[in-house]
Amino acid sequence: MLHPRRASAVFVAALAATSLGGWRLGLARAGDGPDGPAVRVTSVIDGDTIEVVLAGRPDRVRLLGVDTPETVDPHRPVGCYGPEASAFTKQHLAGRTVRLRFDRQRRDRYGRLLAYVYLRGRFVNASLIELGYARTLSVPPNTAHAAELASLERRAALDGRGLWGACST
Repeated sequence: MLHPRRASAVFVAALAATSLGGWRLGLARAGDGPDGPAVRVTSVIDGDTIEVVLAGRPDRVRLLGVDTPETVDPHRPVGCYGPEASAFTKQHLAGRTVRLRFDRQRRDRYGRLLAYVYLRGRFVNASLIELGYARTLSVPPNTAHAAELASLERRAALDGRGLWGACST
């Protein structure tokens, strides 16, 4: 039998290890564990990229699983339905507080945070696909919502929503 003081120490160590393990898993997979950080959206770069304040510092966030038509790349023409996608994101997110959820990779090669974005519990990335403002873009290992987003994209395309009805695909 363990001494009561030693038993307490073992219990605390086990609890801490379990808690830390659960916290790390919550960051590794979207939707697992507690909600991600709440951040304020300071600007919208385009339909799938926003700027936020995280831990007191500005940070750029690329929405995972979606690709809206181009509007800001000086080397590419503005894509069909790009201005509409940017306007949608700006209208819904600019100045608002959102929650970020991360998948397996936290940053891309450009240093941007990679996240699923939630506004008052609504999955913004899915809304962009569902309403036809974006196509899916699944880049492994960040594929936690790939099947869900692909299903929404098929439905939007069949219904001719957004870019699916306005642009030649």
